[in-house]
Amino acid sequence: MPSYEQLRETLDPASTVLLTVECQQGVVGPDSALPELARAARSSGALMNVARLVAAAHEGGVQVIHAIAERRPDGRGAGRNARIFRAAERLPVQQLACTTAVRVAPPVEVAEEDLVVRRLHGLSPLSGTDVDPLLRNLGCRTLVVTGVSANVAIPNAVFDAVNRGYTAVVPADAIAGVPADYTPLMIRHTLALVATLTTTDDVLACFRRPRRVPRA
Repeated sequence: MPSYEQLRETLDPASTVLLTVECQQGVVGPDSALPELARAARSSGALMNVARLVAAAHEGGVQVIHAIAERRPDGRGAGRNARIFRAAERLPVQQLACTTAVRVAPPVEVAEEDLVVRRLHGLSPLSGTDVDPLLRNLGCRTLVVTGVSANVAIPNAVFDAVNRGYTAVVPADAIAGVPADYTPLMIRHTLALVATLTTTDDVLACFRRPRRVPRA
């Protein structure tokens, strides 16, 4: 893990964006379509850590983007070229647009200045969505990736961020996947090769640093 000074330099509020991935009620909420994943996100403390990071980002002037996966009731635009998509069609809870399932789940709070990006297709919050152009318009250089799942969307987000030239930072205790013991293995053997790994507390310390007062 980087030193505090290294992390502090990387997490410059002016060029850092915090991304929450699929922290929506139909995924991590009490009525999740994926109850095992929802339990892992909550019992591990990952969802609470996402909420803590979001709150600190709001206080520290760090931009927050919430990436939501949803589908139309008629399924138009949704992929069927992977097993995970076909399985999702049969789940008892659907991530349908404009329903409770695709609202950001408590305790994560959405502020007025947050951006919410919704996608109808694919596995990645970045590829083929508005997230990448928004990051560029925001002057982002560092993307803090949080949420679920460590199985699919999180590594997709990290790889896409790195491929697009961003520095990816992953608070390892603010992501979750299933089974629970898979997440640390994926972090150690995959994300560690491409992302800056850290903890929620260390990111919070950087977000909460005193703002620089310009000299007269």
